[in-house]
Amino acid sequence: MELEVRHLRALCAIADTGSLHKAARRLGVSQPSLTTQLRRIEHALGAELFTRERTGCRPTPVGRTVLSRARPLVAEMNALVAEAKASAARAGGPRLRIGSTASRALPGWLGRLRRRLPGTDISLHMDVSANALLRMVAAGQLDVAFVHEVEGCPLTLPEGLSVRVLVEREPQFVSMARDHPAAAAPVVELADLAEDRWIVDPTVDGEWDGLRRVLGAAGLDPPVLHGDYHTAAALIAVGEAVAPCQPTSGPRDDMVIRPLRGDPLAVRLLLFSPPGSRELYATVYADLEAAYRDVASGAAAYRQWLVRHKSPLLSAPAA
Repeated sequence: MELEVRHLRALCAIADTGSLHKAARRLGVSQPSLTTQLRRIEHALGAELFTRERTGCRPTPVGRTVLSRARPLVAEMNALVAEAKASAARAGGPRLRIGSTASRALPGWLGRLRRRLPGTDISLHMDVSANALLRMVAAGQLDVAFVHEVEGCPLTLPEGLSVRVLVEREPQFVSMARDHPAAAAPVVELADLAEDRWIVDPTVDGEWDGLRRVLGAAGLDPPVLHGDYHTAAALIAVGEAVAPCQPTSGPRDDMVIRPLRGDPLAVRLLLFSPPGSRELYATVYADLEAAYRDVASGAAAYRQWLVRHKSPLLSAPAA
């Protein structure tokens, strides 16, 4: 078997995430498929590249040598593709490539941009990994990335990116079944959830580490489930788990959203871009800010929180 760029990308993904499961999610393949591919690569090279441990995968000395050569090759290939696409985009008309982690502000943001920039080809790339989106901006594959940074778990920032802070500290609320005993209170004590199973998606950068830090600081050690948030919603609705959630989350008949006392869980909301084109990025940021303000004001529990904290989000921006 001859090594190809896709094989090198797979090795880099495994090293970056430290996990075959997380790497498979990033690459959009199944874990068994990635495991088989890794075995074939190791067989072709005649050496084990990663040690499999209970906590994940670590490069062997040979693996580190291979990765030191693979990373620049992958970066060069990414740059080649990005430059070719950029050239094609310039030839075909204006284009705006947006990356984002999950946010209810996205529909309003995209709608504003389409009205403001008619004739511009606006595309959206979603990813659970903020760090992956930042690497895409740095490689020229995205023009902007709207991401969240979990408090206490700083993102890995590529050099040269510009950043604007949309929200310095957005509290994370908790979602629970409508008949949960704690749901009767307008603000929930973390201790009232000590006996509940918490569910988090470990592929979301910082999510599990941030929750573990907060629970540990409160002296709590509840059972934790790892799963995606589509599965989480079904489990929460029937009372099998609770989960942190964005305060802008919409209401549902089968679950409620409540703030936590003292707001122990929080994120920063950030917009990243490469240097240059300040006027365009100022426009992109202004439309994002307006869209976020709309969804924040429309979420009853979050709006009450914003009023209590005298948030500037409730004030209209200057004309």
